Amino acid sequence: MAAITPKITPFLWFDNQVEEAINFYCSIFKDSKVLSKIPGPNGTIMGATFQLAGQTLQALNGGPQFKFTEAISLFVSCETQSEIDELWTKLTAGGQESRCGWLKDKYGLSWQIVPPILGQLLSDRDRTKANSVMNAMLKMNKLDIAVLKAAYNNA
Repeated sequence: MAAITPKITPFLWFDNQVEEAINFYCSIFKDSKVLSKIPGPNGTIMGATFQLAGQTLQALNGGPQFKFTEAISLFVSCETQSEIDELWTKLTAGGQESRCGWLKDKYGLSWQIVPPILGQLLSDRDRTKANSVMNAMLKMNKLDIAVLKAAYNNA
């Protein structure tokens, strides 16, 4: 049976490190694999289609003309603090932390490492509790589920 091609697939433009980046990402996320490769000169890879945790992405060595910005990021839903901690450590290695669960990896790609409970707490009808969570989140780089819950419960 042929694989179903998604209608919309994120496309990532790298300078010249597409193979390195794909190998890095696939080493971090479970259920990840390279689906196909586009050969480049001298045995290199020009581009590839790959999956991270079941999400299909495409990537290309396009040259230095364009860089990643925070205008687009990959949002990763993490159920546990240990998952947040693990992904945060791996993705910030050689990259940089930002605020409110955002980071840039060593290739400049922005990621959001976020627990689903954050959205639940922020959308609570009790705006005092929701605002307390927002204020706690605004002080964080890596999100801390226990601190977010405490802000909610202590409001």
